[in-house]
Amino acid sequence: MRRTRWGDEGSATVWAVFAAMALCTVFAVVVAMAQVVVARHRAGAAADLAALAAADRALQDTTAACGAARRVAVAQDAYLVRCTVRGDIADVTARARTGPFTSDIRARAGPPTSQGTEPIPDGDTPDA
Repeated sequence: MRRTRWGDEGSATVWAVFAAMALCTVFAVVVAMAQVVVARHRAGAAADLAALAAADRALQDTTAACGAARRVAVAQDAYLVRCTVRGDIADVTARARTGPFTSDIRARAGPPTSQGTEPIPDGDTPDA
């Protein structure tokens, strides 16, 4: 008569299933993190470019500036959430979506300003 042992036979299968589940979980987390990063970068690029486009048209009028910003954001597969123009400074917020994740990024653009400093004439050195 043959005697049946109930030891650890088949335990490798159970361990393999748990290892496969752990790897699938890690893979899903990595994919989700990548989607978050992609959404943020797309929104940032769209906001930066839309702000530059709005600042380029800021002296025409607010409607033209925000229209240009909206067209640029749409070309970047993003949505323009907010656009304000004060003088020659454009302030926009763009929203991008990748998978289930959405990211809103704000950007400002305008002409360069010198904050309390005078431009240095050619050939002169600043006093240290």
